[in-house]
Amino acid sequence: MTDNILSGKRLLILGGNPETGILVNIANSFGIYTIVVDPKPDAPAKQKAKEYGEFDGFEVDKIVEFAKEKKVDGVLVGVADILVAPYQAICEKLNMPCYATKDIVKAFCSKDGFKAACEKYGIQDIPGVYINDASQVAGLNLELPLMVKPVDNGAGVGMRICYDRSELEEAIIKALSHSKKGGVLVEQYMNCDDMFAYYTFKNGKAYLSALADRITTKKQGNLSPVCMGAIYPSKHAKEFIKNVNPGMVSFFEKLGVQNGVLNVQFFIKTGHFYAYDPGFRLQGEAPHIHIAAVNGFDHRKMLINFALNGSLGVADLEERNDCLFRNKYGTTVWVLLKSGKIGEVIGLDKIKNDESVSFLLQRFNENDVVEPGMVGTERQVFARIYAQCDSFKQLGEKIIEFQKILTINDVDGENMIIDWVDPQKIKDYRSHEN
Repeated sequence: MTDNILSGKRLLILGGNPETGILVNIANSFGIYTIVVDPKPDAPAKQKAKEYGEFDGFEVDKIVEFAKEKKVDGVLVGVADILVAPYQAICEKLNMPCYATKDIVKAFCSKDGFKAACEKYGIQDIPGVYINDASQVAGLNLELPLMVKPVDNGAGVGMRICYDRSELEEAIIKALSHSKKGGVLVEQYMNCDDMFAYYTFKNGKAYLSALADRITTKKQGNLSPVCMGAIYPSKHAKEFIKNVNPGMVSFFEKLGVQNGVLNVQFFIKTGHFYAYDPGFRLQGEAPHIHIAAVNGFDHRKMLINFALNGSLGVADLEERNDCLFRNKYGTTVWVLLKSGKIGEVIGLDKIKNDESVSFLLQRFNENDVVEPGMVGTERQVFARIYAQCDSFKQLGEKIIEFQKILTINDVDGENMIIDWVDPQKIKDYRSHEN
């Protein structure tokens, strides 16, 4: 992949969150003229772009006309699951390269669509039902506790755990308010191991590129558990590669996936893997950062290249790709904050300069406010710290070190950090018995 051939090309990027801002930075570094579309005037990615448009991502026809007016050479969706469907529609109308198709959007970009695809192709998902009216609660025959979530939203938005049937109707009404399609999934709440598999697709071939354990906090009551860390490779890696991956690859072939990146999460309970929450785009967790640091290919660069040239590049992907990270280990430490106004941040620069840290994404600054409505979603994430280590022991030591270094207090001097990964509770895939 030759970066200088992209210089001067015009790329329209959908979405303006901080994670998408990093994608804009990379495109800018290639000399690409970046145009970000987002309805929020102060969206972080818009501030990094050469130009922007204030459109809702679902205003497909308006964005198509805007793209024609700006003479863009390609379109790409950022780190926003909800925008994959309009991304596909916009590319189709502009006749530009797109890694998604209508069938793939249907299968991977809504929770009900994924559930239907799993049932059709024999993939085990979480037991549950689709409903579109709160009055359907009375007919539900599922064992408590239950997880209620909108079918077409992500990052924990509109999700709630219900331990009593009396909570269900209110939770469903709230979830429906966060669904453009007007649909909700009510599923068995899975209090068990949680992991994800991250795939690269190139010319119809699926490459398993990363496996990680998701560590979530349970300190936020009945709100959706939010990830506070990831450990690479997953302690379930060997079992997943042997018993689950072949079925997933067959699943992707039947769906006709050709190019792109996909994250699928799994609960593991009594030896069974339950698939949930696919994301056919770059992730907030950003496994691509670890992959770039260890295996030397960067999904962000590949997707930018695809949008402008119709090719992902990386001719030696098969040789570079290694989901076990060449016997190295990685961790993403998510720093979650309570609601309140950030008063003081201490130690962040020291962590940024640590030799094991390849990247640190900061989403808030001093004097910013974490609103109560952000708690229980990924919007409460202050920062994500990406570190790679040569041994599992070193990985645990780094997590402890970061906890000691970083302090975040509110304007009253009270600690705002909710929780940390406990290194005593993580396991090495080499020694873990499945």
